[in-house]
Amino acid sequence: MRFTDERSLTLLGRITRLPEFNVAVFAMLLNYPWEFLQVPLFAQMPSAPHWEAIKTCTRATFGDAVIMLLAFWVVSAFARSRYWVCAVPCASRLALFVSVGVVITATIEWLAQNGLWIDGWHYSALMPVLPGLGVGLSPVLQWILLPPLTIWFVRRQMSGIAPSRCR
Repeated sequence: MRFTDERSLTLLGRITRLPEFNVAVFAMLLNYPWEFLQVPLFAQMPSAPHWEAIKTCTRATFGDAVIMLLAFWVVSAFARSRYWVCAVPCASRLALFVSVGVVITATIEWLAQNGLWIDGWHYSALMPVLPGLGVGLSPVLQWILLPPLTIWFVRRQMSGIAPSRCR
């Protein structure tokens, strides 16, 4: 049975049709493995007790989802629509989405490296660091590669949900 009337959907059905819900879900699904792959690049993470490393990566993933939602809302304000993710990808919107995430992440990384962020962290000798910024390359690449992929997944997921809003 296919629901075409928004009023007939359950609360869960309405929530899953929100662009924010989809952005958060795909942000978490894509960032969680990335966080685990970065473990060797952070000091003391490879030798951390298993459960502590899991908790750290999970917390970081929730933070990544929050950053992704903030970037989404910034672009939504400029696009004047929360459904911009459904439209044909626009280079300027994607660039703004990625840029907001990179700026937030680079700021947090810099603060953490300088002991000014909650539970600051340090890089291992394996982490390539961007000259002049003191920020790790891996977190920056994370925010260059994963946001466009997130938008691609969200767009595919929502293409059958809100076709009238996605034009």
